[in-house]
Amino acid sequence: MENGKWKIKTAKKLPKITLVGAGPGDADLITRKGIKALQSADVVLYDALVNIELLEEVPDTAIKIYVGKRANKHAFKQEEINKMLVAYAYKHGHVVRLKGGDAFVFGRGQEEMAFAKQLGVQVEVVPGISSCISVAELQHVPVTARGVSESFWVITGTTRAGQLSRDIELAAQSTATVIILMGIRKLEEIRQLFIKEGRFDTPAMVVQNGSRVNERKVVGTIDTIVEQAREATIGTPGIIIIGDVVRLHPEFVEQAIEEQTQIIQRQAA
Repeated sequence: MENGKWKIKTAKKLPKITLVGAGPGDADLITRKGIKALQSADVVLYDALVNIELLEEVPDTAIKIYVGKRANKHAFKQEEINKMLVAYAYKHGHVVRLKGGDAFVFGRGQEEMAFAKQLGVQVEVVPGISSCISVAELQHVPVTARGVSESFWVITGTTRAGQLSRDIELAAQSTATVIILMGIRKLEEIRQLFIKEGRFDTPAMVVQNGSRVNERKVVGTIDTIVEQAREATIGTPGIIIIGDVVRLHPEFVEQAIEEQTQIIQRQAA
């Protein structure tokens, strides 16, 4: 009490960062926990692959900042984003870092978490549905299938140096399903690695904007996929799935049924 009057202090919000995986693109594929984080946010830093419909869940009073990085067009450098997260947390309270897919699958979420923790900011992680599994699944293609594929590789198509990942060459030598993110622009190089291993007939699928209303895809083989993608003008963002599991795609199944029917008809003639 001062001068006969009560002095009331407003408690300052504790700084906190929540890394939220927004899922592959469809706004309905974020988790309930992710939605709750957005609804309690004071600041949201969101990426290019995030469905902006999710920002409708954020309070009107919250600050919303686009920090996306697409095709060498970066709103901010990663080091700047790290500092922004911490600065906004200390100034405003709860900062949600909203990332496409899952924050820890080529999302640099761990880097952001480590930086914030070093500066004393509490960090919570909300996992997201990664496109590396969900995009194929939405096409009715499992990344593993009994008797078809016992494992799968998830590889970045483009390294930090802008080169094709050497892991793709190793993956091409295996029987595993190969899932390549950020590799659309290097599709021909990827094709050549599989051809080098004699895998001309290996099924392949390319999906652009997976799970979104403007999703597009082509299904073929290593021998045909580049030309198919070019004719369909498939671009980024996209995902490449290579392996025998792609034969389980409805288009492959329908083609197999049609070919079998033609054989039966010829035999009966």
